[in-house]
Amino acid sequence: MGIELGKIYHNYIDGQWKPALSGEQSPGVNPANRREVVAYLPQSGKPDVDAAVAAARKALPAWRGMSGTARGDLLYRTAAIVERRLDEIAETMTREMGKTLPEAKGETARGAAILRYYAGEGMRKVGDVIPSSDGEALMFTTRAPLGVVGVIAPWNFPVAIPIWKAAPALVYGNTVVLKPARETGATALKLAECFAEAGLPAGVLNVICGSGAVIGEALAEHPGVNGITFTGSNAVGKKVGMAAFARGAKYQLEMGGKNPILVAEDADLDLAVDATISGGLKSTGQKCTATSRVIVVDDVYDAFRDKLLAKVRELKVGDGMEPDTWLGPCASDRQRETVLSYIRKGVQEGASLLLGGEQPPEGTLADGYYVQPTVFEHVARDMTIFREEIFGPVLALVRAPSFEAAVEAANDSDFGLSASVYTRDIGRMLAFVRDMEAGMVRVNAETAGVELQAPFGGMKQSSSHSREQGQAAIEFFTSIKTVFVKG
Repeated sequence: MGIELGKIYHNYIDGQWKPALSGEQSPGVNPANRREVVAYLPQSGKPDVDAAVAAARKALPAWRGMSGTARGDLLYRTAAIVERRLDEIAETMTREMGKTLPEAKGETARGAAILRYYAGEGMRKVGDVIPSSDGEALMFTTRAPLGVVGVIAPWNFPVAIPIWKAAPALVYGNTVVLKPARETGATALKLAECFAEAGLPAGVLNVICGSGAVIGEALAEHPGVNGITFTGSNAVGKKVGMAAFARGAKYQLEMGGKNPILVAEDADLDLAVDATISGGLKSTGQKCTATSRVIVVDDVYDAFRDKLLAKVRELKVGDGMEPDTWLGPCASDRQRETVLSYIRKGVQEGASLLLGGEQPPEGTLADGYYVQPTVFEHVARDMTIFREEIFGPVLALVRAPSFEAAVEAANDSDFGLSASVYTRDIGRMLAFVRDMEAGMVRVNAETAGVELQAPFGGMKQSSSHSREQGQAAIEFFTSIKTVFVKG
């Protein structure tokens, strides 16, 4: 296995590989070794967005006119190509954003599975017959695609998230302009290669790389874009939503999380510790569903904390390409500095730093963007590390006098994406499911983990209150059309 390092990539517009009209490229470096240039990516601007949208609009009538089955067949073919190129795509992902290679392979396989799932959607019903008050008429519903959809994707899941947005958009008859994160442009362009090899018609999928502030804003404001689906930070998501709303475009926002895991006094502590570590520290904590707040009932707090610290100390930090690495680097120098700033703020505000909190000592990791896995305790609910999303390998331990108090503390957040509980008591399980203010609640399972066939999205500030994935995706990517027919 081995990818071509330092390769020059171009945008994919109208079925062709085109350099940015600016002629500029920017290097993408390996966060595990900043001396390694993974790829040179186009620095696109608004004229490139205009060209991509024009291509998508030109391709729309023919694509929309194809049967759902025919569109689905193209997704099936793409899935097979993604699987065939899995090692190459996964290595590109690991070198671009630091995720361990086994995680990258799993995510790429998941991308192929998502493509197959939505390929099947091409053969499912898109409406219902509704009885009419006129006995001589036929009334039914069908669905119409939005048109051109702009996809703004983050760097933390550079295969799964672009695909879970683009695949339903495509199978329901839309054309797509994808703006990947700058950190993972090469991974996205390799996905475009798979679609092209599968025979996707020119202009149906377009991929342009560049600054989020430039490309994302241009897509959100573009009059030729009928809908925007975004995953990223709250600050940027709200700007995208406001720009789309101002011109009457449909928008879908999936944003931050501050996800709690609750540990009741009857919990299996070993399982709860494993779930906390996996949910909070895997992928270097760079998941919107990552465990961030660990709320433990007082009776078992000390035992839980000691078990957690013992296991966290065993985690191997290193290059994601090395087989024994458990936790890779932050995706960029900027992200590492953000995480370290939150750790400093936690100390300044009076939380107790139990473990980690620094860059690893000089040595083999000196050239990467690493942060040691970090655990705080004595975290109060008014502290920044309790309230704001960190997006790094940082866990905040919180004592609760009772299970009811733990639920109340968990709900004390502007976010409501994911939450989990560990308990053996069916009453507590049902109370948690009923009372927890989150779009995804998990019982005796970690906060991270989204099944592709299930709706996904958050409450409160975590979402625009729409849902992605599963059959729920049709609600965003289509509009209901009511039909009345009388002879």
